Amino acid sequence: MNDTCVGIGLRQPHYAELLNAPPPLGFVEVHSENFFADGGAALAVLHRAREHYPVSLHGVGLALGSAAGLDPWHLDRLARLVDGIEPVRVSDHACFARAALPGGVVHANDLLPIAFTDASLALMVRHVTQVQERLGRAMLVENLSSYVSFTDAAMSEPEFFAQLCRRSGCGMLLDVNNLMVNALNAGASDPVASCCAFVDALPTGIVGEIHVAGYCETGDVVIDDHGSRVRPEVWAVCAHALRRHGSVPVLVEWDTDVPALDVLLGEAAHAAGMHG
Repeated sequence: MNDTCVGIGLRQPHYAELLNAPPPLGFVEVHSENFFADGGAALAVLHRAREHYPVSLHGVGLALGSAAGLDPWHLDRLARLVDGIEPVRVSDHACFARAALPGGVVHANDLLPIAFTDASLALMVRHVTQVQERLGRAMLVENLSSYVSFTDAAMSEPEFFAQLCRRSGCGMLLDVNNLMVNALNAGASDPVASCCAFVDALPTGIVGEIHVAGYCETGDVVIDDHGSRVRPEVWAVCAHALRRHGSVPVLVEWDTDVPALDVLLGEAAHAAGMHG
């Protein structure tokens, strides 16, 4: 089994078990913002994890598509964390969350979708470039699960990411669970085929990491909750993406109803088997 390209999220319930007897994993991934504090137990755990594994920093707060601009404090904290941990990858999302209101700039604390327009693309390129210059490295940008769409889109989502990567020099974090959630919510007649068509529309060479996760179905809406095993259909799209884009790292996300570590490692083993 090739496990060198497969990682799991480092979550608090698994800290002791994972670090006292480290299983064979290619990397662990954490949410960057959870480690912005000055010192403390969480940061100490992350440094200890770094002794055993490469660490991937996955952010949820840069809000790269926000017209209000980036938060300088957030970017400074991220840069300091990158300097201290020396992660194997740094990523965040193609979303907005910051908005300028009469009382000042507010943060929505959510991953809100952006329109795939020329103006949004120019804004994203500018902000991604700003982050990369501050960090001194290229970053990855993830596609969202989105529950609304915009009528003024000037390009498809794959074309948007192709242009973003070409113009800024960043890579893409391809979340295939998000693709599936979007396809199901859009009522696609063949969700797997729809997701695979998205994967095929991306230029080869831009995907730097793949995320897989579980989703839940609540009435008429499918929610990207990261709270269950990866569905067979998502594994099928992941396998297709690996065939199309090469043996890039795969991260198994599980953030709610976190199971026993053995369950998560079983999911990671399934992903590792796809690498041959």
